[in-house]
Amino acid sequence: MNATLARGVAVGALAGLLFGFDTAVIAGTTAGVRQAFSLDAAGVGITVSSALWGTLAGALLAGKPGDRFGARVSLQAIALLYVVSGLGCLMAWDWGALLLFRVMAGLAVGASSVLAPVYIAEIAPAEKRGALVGAFQLNVVLGILIAYLSNFWVSSLDLGDWEWRVKFGVTAAPALLLLLLLFTIPDSPRWLAAKRRDDEALDVLGRLGIADPRAELASFHRSDESTGEAKLSWRRHRKPMLLAITIAAFNQLSGINAILYYLNDIFAAAGFDNVSADRQAIVIGAANLFFTALALTVIDRLGRRTLLLIGSVGLTATLAGTAAVFLSGVGEEWLLWLLVGFIAFFAFSQGAVIWVYVSEIFPTEVRARGQALGSSTHWAVDAVIATGFPLVAAASRGAPFVVFAAMMAAQFVVVFLFFPETKGKSLEKLGSGL
Repeated sequence: MNATLARGVAVGALAGLLFGFDTAVIAGTTAGVRQAFSLDAAGVGITVSSALWGTLAGALLAGKPGDRFGARVSLQAIALLYVVSGLGCLMAWDWGALLLFRVMAGLAVGASSVLAPVYIAEIAPAEKRGALVGAFQLNVVLGILIAYLSNFWVSSLDLGDWEWRVKFGVTAAPALLLLLLLFTIPDSPRWLAAKRRDDEALDVLGRLGIADPRAELASFHRSDESTGEAKLSWRRHRKPMLLAITIAAFNQLSGINAILYYLNDIFAAAGFDNVSADRQAIVIGAANLFFTALALTVIDRLGRRTLLLIGSVGLTATLAGTAAVFLSGVGEEWLLWLLVGFIAFFAFSQGAVIWVYVSEIFPTEVRARGQALGSSTHWAVDAVIATGFPLVAAASRGAPFVVFAAMMAAQFVVVFLFFPETKGKSLEKLGSGL
């Protein structure tokens, strides 16, 4: 780990912090937005999911410019989107304007979920790739925790009608920092090699501490020649495409983002007041950060597949327990601990693994587009669940958790039967071997 590698990983991971911050900040604004624009349950669902439909579009659209212009340059445009969306939500003049700027925030989140993990994966050494790409997810959950802390702090300022606006507006500050720092890191050497910019690639490889840059560059070119066409196709890339779609869909079918978006509402349904709900959200966010960090210490030893299997068992149990609390109407005092357990198992498995796994399994020339496929699947399922969650929960508070528990039981079977392990293998070997 030298200065260039550390800076590249840190800046790429900072995009994850914006991802988490912009994703979770909505949890503390739903009550204010509902009151400001006189929204019903459907209107709240549209408001929460507006960013997610933007995220889906961002994930779908990010792959091609990422492969063409490189992840670093594309992330600069994404950081600018984060800045504009945060300031726009602060000054939103009506509900339509708020939706517009939240869609813009979603575009940035979706694109960064594609390109930041790709960038980190392409500069990281194989034996440390899981932990270094996992730094992106660590920053996602750090961003979630910061969003909850920020929401709690803003709530304490007694800003009245401006409270929800300021909660959104705070996101512009780290976005501006990301934009500035992106000018201090190099392009990915793998991307430079794919563009036949060999002299630049050799320079970056040397700065990254590669012992024999010319041999490394030659391995990049051999991989490009063996994988052939630079087009993501079902015929050539069927297996990694199926793996990316499956892991991304199960990630959201756990209910993670629906729970994070509506965390305050979930606690309110169990009898907690607004300030208490904000405090409980901080506990959830802290657990998320701790167990993600724990997972990164073992992901390159235990492997991605093993963590997914462990998580499937724990998630099924904690979701079933949460469903039982809401369906029976008793045991509300256990709700916080069940949700902490849920977050712990998710962070230790799904959360730590998804962006690492998808960034590893595609060949270099289509990696950004492959990541876009996994990311867009993730956000499409997320948007559908986020839109429907308040409607289903209004009819039965326990029903969504029953579905989520069943999906995690199904995930155990699918991962056990079909998912290969990727730990310790070079990207070139994985790209040509799946």
